[in-house]
Amino acid sequence: MPLSIFGFRALWSPYFFLFLVLVTVLYFLLTKKWRTRFEGTEAVTSRQITSFISAIVLLYIVKGSPMDLMGHILFSVHMGQMALLLLVIAPLFIVGIPNFLWKKVFSYPKLAAVIRFFTKPVISLIAFTIMFSLNHYPLVLDTIKLSLMLHTAFTLTLFLSALFLWWPIFNTLPGEPQLHGLKKIGYVILSAILLTPACSLIIFADVPVYETYSSGEAWLKAMALCVPAGTLSGLTISGPELFTNMPTLYDQQLGGIIMKVIQELLYVFIIGKIFITWYRDEQDNADEITRQDLINRKNLTMHG
Repeated sequence: MPLSIFGFRALWSPYFFLFLVLVTVLYFLLTKKWRTRFEGTEAVTSRQITSFISAIVLLYIVKGSPMDLMGHILFSVHMGQMALLLLVIAPLFIVGIPNFLWKKVFSYPKLAAVIRFFTKPVISLIAFTIMFSLNHYPLVLDTIKLSLMLHTAFTLTLFLSALFLWWPIFNTLPGEPQLHGLKKIGYVILSAILLTPACSLIIFADVPVYETYSSGEAWLKAMALCVPAGTLSGLTISGPELFTNMPTLYDQQLGGIIMKVIQELLYVFIIGKIFITWYRDEQDNADEITRQDLINRKNLTMHG
């Protein structure tokens, strides 16, 4: 059965599209026309603009295009959405927003204190792992998929935890704590290890664990979140099996594999970039590092 039966609004989310257009316009106003209103501003770079626009386009694909509708039908598509949202879009936003705007965010003491607490490496790893694992615990996922308010709140909180996760890796804001070199690599590897149990439980489960993807009644209630009520009531459909030949269990296992594969590929890419940057810095500053090491050893000898 074709997805077109759900109508244009459900397929393409025009209001969400307009919202993202307004966000993009605001971004260019803040970084171009109104830039002089901020302290210590610098010209926005092509890399930042590309990162931000890429994040906006991907966000629309994930949450506004037919992919979002398919994510309510197939668990594997849902996991693909989560992988892109949490592992690709979140870091792109961090890179895409220039430091003078981040500096403005950190100019509010209470807000800055909250961000600094949740972006401490240990806290950010724990917070993201808990939120991701909770989101894919069967009872929690089935519950939030039946309530628009809960679904929105949980998705925003999960995305926020992803921003906290990536901040120590990608932020370049002067005066804010940053991980460097091998510490970055260790942080990324630990993040991958912590996500493995949740993905493994999904991959190796021998029965369907999510009612909103296996039970016709629960699935129809969940579909009401992304399909206008009038459209859904006029259709005679019973469950996701009308749109796919894939058994529910295979779809569930594929979802876990998709998340893990995308995560591993992305993390290998990030670790590669971190290592190359660290190696170049070590080569470029070899003399200074040697000089500082000799001074430290001399001081230790003198104090010893």
